[in-house]
Parts: sequence; C-alpha cells; structure tokens
Amino acid sequence: MDNDPWKHRSKGMKCATCMWYVQKGQPEPPADTAIVHTTAPTVIGRCRRHAPTMNGYPAVFPNDWCGDHKVDETKL
Repeated sequence: MDNDPWKHRSKGMKCATCMWYVQKGQPEPPADTAIVHTTAPTVIGRCRRHAPTMNGYPAVFPNDWCGDHKVDETKL
C-alpha cells in the first residue's frame, strides 16, 4: 500500500505551528556558567485549545501534535 494518503499527515501539524500553542517562556541558562550541560534546555509550552483544568493548561512540547491542530500563519 504505497499510496497511503495519511502517511506523514502530522508532519506539518506540530504544536509549534498551532494557534492554540503558547510557549511557557524561554529556557533559562544555567546559573553557574562553569557547569557544562550535555543537553539543551527543554522548551515546553501550554495548549490553550480547551478550558484549563484544576492543574491548568496541559503542558506540551513543540513537536507534539493532536487532532485539534489549527495552523497559525504567523508561526510558519
């Protein structure tokens, strides 16, 4: 089945390009610059598609995706 129309369907539908995604601030650099980090700071955001729960808006990564994705032309 080489003609699968759903293959890579979510490739352009990441949270980072969604109008409901709000980044939760810039990752902070380490307080002590002498400390060498082996990994980059994690970027995280909030999905504001639905009303918040008691725990607030759901935390999501920019590369996550869901079925409620709506493209925001200003983020492309």
